Amino acid sequence: MLKEFKEFAMRGNVVDMAVGIIIGAAFGTIVKSLVADVIMPPIGLLMGGVDFADLFVVIKQGAEAAAPYATLADAKAAGAVTINYGMFLNTVISFVIVAFAVFMLIKGINSAKREEEAPPAEPTEKSCPHCCSKIAIQATRCPQCTSELGAV
Repeated sequence: MLKEFKEFAMRGNVVDMAVGIIIGAAFGTIVKSLVADVIMPPIGLLMGGVDFADLFVVIKQGAEAAAPYATLADAKAAGAVTINYGMFLNTVISFVIVAFAVFMLIKGINSAKREEEAPPAEPTEKSCPHCCSKIAIQATRCPQCTSELGAV
């Protein structure tokens, strides 16, 4: 059984899948940082200095301190139960960016495949059956041996 597992794990497609998962996780980390550190601060600034990560609704006040809480960290420290819709918004924006990047990658791969699969171009030359020289496809007489080739 160990030998079969080793054969399965060392197949090319399993290794490729593992590499894809690792790269995907790293890409997800990059996108999360892009959203949290680059995209959301200017949007928050435009909205009056709001940090989306601190957008939340208190369902139940904490035992340590009463509401209002200035930040999500304060609410968590007080033991409050919250709905963190700002974090959800950050996650949705991250997902949209990842989905768009994957869409663009797949679109590029598909267009490259279509170029590979393009039908060959129409021939522009043919061989003379008498002297084997290359002549234009529409020629009715060979310019080398002057043989009649027939109508096109």
